[in-house]
Amino acid sequence: MTTPPSRGGVDVLAVVAGGVIGTGLRYGIDVVFPVADPGFPWPTLAINVIGSFVLALLTATLWMRSSTPGWVKAGVGTGLMGSFTTFSAFAVSLFSEATAGRWMTLVLYLVGSLVLGFAATVLAFRLAKRRAAA
Repeated sequence: MTTPPSRGGVDVLAVVAGGVIGTGLRYGIDVVFPVADPGFPWPTLAINVIGSFVLALLTATLWMRSSTPGWVKAGVGTGLMGSFTTFSAFAVSLFSEATAGRWMTLVLYLVGSLVLGFAATVLAFRLAKRRAAA
């Protein structure tokens, strides 16, 4: 379900272009919805859950078509979605909660991220399957 290594310059350009767009979207959400310190990292949670849903939906639909070019998969999957979602922000948020002694927030964020991300992925695959059957 991951994008295979690049086989050409078009793939690399697609990943870079997707990365620019995903990073811009990510930054925009962080600017519009800043996290108060101390505060629950809602923007990062929302970004990662939305990203889980979108990547799963793409994997279950667009990726399954043999006509989808590799550069599209690389640009949208690795580039756009890879730069929009981020495990590093998740890990740093957890570390910040731990060093501040906000253990309940840390546990809620950790469990919520995993449960909601997985639920979004399952939902996307089910929607794609239902759509394909219709």
